[in-house]
Amino acid sequence: MAKEEFSWVYTGIAKDHFTNPRNILGDEASFKDNGKGTVGNMKCGDQMLVAIKVDKSKGTITDCKWKTYGCASAIASTSIMSEMVIGMTIEKAYHLSPKDVAAALGGLPEHKIHCSVLGDKALRAAIDDYYKRNGMEDKIVKEKARLVCQCMNVTDHEIEHAVLEGARTLYELQERTKLGTVCGQCKPEATRLLQLYIKKHFSK
Repeated sequence: MAKEEFSWVYTGIAKDHFTNPRNILGDEASFKDNGKGTVGNMKCGDQMLVAIKVDKSKGTITDCKWKTYGCASAIASTSIMSEMVIGMTIEKAYHLSPKDVAAALGGLPEHKIHCSVLGDKALRAAIDDYYKRNGMEDKIVKEKARLVCQCMNVTDHEIEHAVLEGARTLYELQERTKLGTVCGQCKPEATRLLQLYIKKHFSK
């Protein structure tokens, strides 16, 4: 039986950013950041730290450094994101989405899209930190989770995360979150959100 060739499931751009990541934060103490954000938890899996420098007079990001404990997708995603935001306005960078990052990489395997979420969340946390340091708390967008399934205490944020991790049907959503398994009244809204998040993150 012929030996199977190794198949790389990522694009050439993603492979390049994984094997040659840009803008890694080496010495955290010597990088004089204007904002810093950390998301994730190493005990549970991936963790991401993003630090930015900002030209306050122009409102643009002049440098973006990062470090992570994560997989190839998390590394490649954050590497290219760090390049994308340099020279970008704070406002535009604040609304950079995982879909934007994945597109810049030429796409990611669907089951790895959720890894690109870490980078943009850490970037947003770093910008929030910049806003706090400069008395601009009014610019911080506070995303409150909305309870969808009261019986199992499942929020819209948890539904979105399940979609990012591969849920495409109500059954798959229920497997991951257990929503709708008691009274079932939440199923119509859960189905609506399921389709909404699939469109948001995966439609071209």
